[in-house]
Amino acid sequence: MKKPSCPDEMTIRHQFDRLCQMALKGEAVNYYRHMDYLKNNEVMFSDLSEAERRQMAHYDTYNVENSHFVVLGYDIEVKDMLLAEALSQLTEKKRNVILLSFFMEMSDADIAREMHLVRSTIHKHRVRSLEILREIMEELKNEE
Repeated sequence: MKKPSCPDEMTIRHQFDRLCQMALKGEAVNYYRHMDYLKNNEVMFSDLSEAERRQMAHYDTYNVENSHFVVLGYDIEVKDMLLAEALSQLTEKKRNVILLSFFMEMSDADIAREMHLVRSTIHKHRVRSLEILREIMEELKNEE
C-alpha cells in the first residue's frame, strides 16, 4: 500500500474505515437480535410432543366416495352415502328443493325465484321431502 499524498486523503481513509466498522457492528447487532428472536419464538420440530405434531397433520380427502348432484347450475357434494342414496330416490323437484335449502342455505323465496314457483309450493315440497327422506333413510338403515 502506498503512502497517502496528503493529510486529507488520510482523513478520508480513517472516515471510511470507521464507516465500515459501524456498518459491520450494526449487522452483528441485527444478527444477534434475530437469533434471540428465533430462540424465544421458534421450536424445533423434533422438540414437539406427539399431540402437537398430530395437531399439525393434514390428511388429504378424495371425492371418490362422495355423491354429486347438479341443481340449477350448482354442483352440490353430499358426503354421507346414506343421505345421498335417499336423495337419489326423491323426485327431481323435491331433491332440488332439499339440496338448495340445506346445502346452499337458500330461503324458500330464493328457491322459488330460481325454480319459477310460488314460495308456498317450495315450503310444501321441503316439508314433504323431509318426511319422505326420513322414511327412506329408516328403511335403508334397517336393511343394513
